[in-house]
Amino acid sequence: MIFDLKMIREFYAQFPARVDAAKALVKRPLTLTEKILFAHLHSDNPLNDYKRGSDYVFFQVDRVAMQDATAQMALLQFMTCGRKKVAVPSTVHCDHLIQAENGADKDMVVALDKNKEVFDFLSSVSQKYGIGFWKPGAGIIHQIVLENYAFPGGMMIGTDSHTVNAGGLGMVAIGVGGADAVDAMSGMPWELQMPKLIGVKLTGKLRGWTSPKDVILKVADILTVKGGTGAILEYFGPGASSISATGKGTICNMGAEIGATTSTFGYDKSMARYLKATGRSKVASLCNKITPYLTGDEECYDNPEQYFDQVIHIDLNKLEPHINGPFTPDLAWPLSKFAAAVKKNKYPAKLEVGLIGSCTNSSYEDLTRAASIARQAKEKNLLANAEFTITPGSELIRFTAERDGILDDFSSIGGVVMANACGPCIGQWARHIDDNKRPNSIMTSFNRNFTGRNDGNPNTHAFVASPEIVTAFAIAGDLTFNPKKGTLTNSKGEQVKLDPPKGIELPKAGFAVEDAGYIAPAKKSGSVKVAVDKKSDRLQLLKPFAPIQNSELQNMRVLIKAKGKCTTDHISMAGPWLKYRGHLENISNNCYIGAENFFNGERNKVFNVDAGQFMEVPASARAYQKKGIGTIIFGEENLGEGSSREHAAMEPRYLGVKAVVVKSFARIHQTNLKKQGMLALTFANPADYDKVRQDDKVSIQGFGSFAPGKPLTIVLDHADGTQDKFQVNHTYNDQQIEWVHSGSALNKIRKDFGVK
Repeated sequence: MIFDLKMIREFYAQFPARVDAAKALVKRPLTLTEKILFAHLHSDNPLNDYKRGSDYVFFQVDRVAMQDATAQMALLQFMTCGRKKVAVPSTVHCDHLIQAENGADKDMVVALDKNKEVFDFLSSVSQKYGIGFWKPGAGIIHQIVLENYAFPGGMMIGTDSHTVNAGGLGMVAIGVGGADAVDAMSGMPWELQMPKLIGVKLTGKLRGWTSPKDVILKVADILTVKGGTGAILEYFGPGASSISATGKGTICNMGAEIGATTSTFGYDKSMARYLKATGRSKVASLCNKITPYLTGDEECYDNPEQYFDQVIHIDLNKLEPHINGPFTPDLAWPLSKFAAAVKKNKYPAKLEVGLIGSCTNSSYEDLTRAASIARQAKEKNLLANAEFTITPGSELIRFTAERDGILDDFSSIGGVVMANACGPCIGQWARHIDDNKRPNSIMTSFNRNFTGRNDGNPNTHAFVASPEIVTAFAIAGDLTFNPKKGTLTNSKGEQVKLDPPKGIELPKAGFAVEDAGYIAPAKKSGSVKVAVDKKSDRLQLLKPFAPIQNSELQNMRVLIKAKGKCTTDHISMAGPWLKYRGHLENISNNCYIGAENFFNGERNKVFNVDAGQFMEVPASARAYQKKGIGTIIFGEENLGEGSSREHAAMEPRYLGVKAVVVKSFARIHQTNLKKQGMLALTFANPADYDKVRQDDKVSIQGFGSFAPGKPLTIVLDHADGTQDKFQVNHTYNDQQIEWVHSGSALNKIRKDFGVK
């Protein structure tokens, strides 16, 4: 089945002319990224050579994808905007609410029971508003999108930061918050600051233990977690052509970990092979007719420094396998140096769990490469010396892998196959551990390894590597082992060595599945009812936010001054809190509870000046709010990196926070704050962060004349009678300022549709 074939045909019929018009205007060759962006300009935007990194531009996206955790809030918002049906093709994927514990079958029974109310809500709201629904167990959103919806040259947005995975099929696919999705689903133009372009030229060819995962682990080393902010990465060169489509997806997927807007590759034979293998030969045929338009112009790739804002060169012949971590995805160790790093930094050398799969590495090729290691381990009388779990990316992958004996290879050495869901990657994991606070090490083929992300234990040292490297280390159970050179003692007391992995790009017998898990929307949706129980603690209808008034920005109190790395996992934890993603009041009880308080070095313990005592962050916010006192949050660099979860913006907004002031923001989080009608501000002088005291009264001056490019002023009235005053900057344009004055972007949409 090919979804949206009519839309794709129409798009390709117009694409070359749109690209040619853009080239005629700018009078230069175009990168693939530019071709896609220019071809998707909204009718509200005239064709223009927009300035990268500064101009805001409206786009018309081709589709929207939502996962179950974020879809709840997105669709609760959409229900209030006044539309009877989504304006662009949209889907919901149930992959986040399934906890991994005892294996796929048992875990699915528990998940379907615990989350029935939410799954029923998502199913019914999808039926009513014309949204495709992928039921629990169907697979992880990004793998499903790659298998069914992604198409070269297209543009999509999704309510998950790893929407960027679709770049593996040549899309510009961007992670956003739910309010952004509502814009697109309601037919409004979607806004993005014209991104800068980072070119990554790949030469040579991957071989041996080195995999596509190692490309992005190396790029993370080069750019760090914020080096891609405001930019799109475009991979090209002979090395890019040698990588499979799913391998390209892996590379694009982890672009989220460097803050990139998205990443993409030009259309090539590997993409054609993948489209055909997944039942989309007609799409491949359409692409083959316009191939030059679905990749960057040769001049751009021959002289990349002239056309990209930054260029990175990687020789795949020389690239080593990498292991990144702990606690941050950009701390990169080449395999040859990893054992020494473990010893020098006193990382727990015993590997307790190896986990493979997730949206990043759960393709057929990934599983076959890892299975080749497991198979030879069995033949050499080795078993896994660490707990070992496997998460297939979709039911299509799981069914095919089971048919081909791949899952048996894993179970033969002690591996346990989990449900086709996110599971441990997002903290949905019932960890088997004797002490959930002691230092320990795990290794995953996932994408993120922030403190406490996988199991809630801040002392879990999580390392990220390819599935085959994780499998080898799970067999060894020892982080000082080097699978390229080291030997292991088998059950017979013999010293044996693991051979390099061998993978199969696509199943020789083709993909197979009995029930992919898709449910089409109702053809007659008028009779479909979407019920939300007023007594529910999982779902809650939304009330519009009131616009911030100038008076509320005077004499605010500091809710928290966050210290160091503060991701969306610190601001709005996942794990057990996922159950409240559709209930704003309840989930607000986790607001900033993972952030470190600058003043005492503790988490979830802040001083409430009015009460004269330390309190939990949400409790302090509610206490101030009850007395009509506004609050403000301060933070450091790249605040809000990580997931696209808009709850990290909606929770402080709900609890009365008026402004967030930081040294720098991660892109999605800054946008989410703007969408919810808050002030997202940056220190003009980062050193002014040090002036903020926990008992200050904080006022913002200049809000009455709030305008693009015009700084605001913060006044700190200290308890000792002294005062500090300094400037803060913002990036709001006229449209975004209107969101603030309306109370939120959604309020503006409602107003435009005449909804009161």
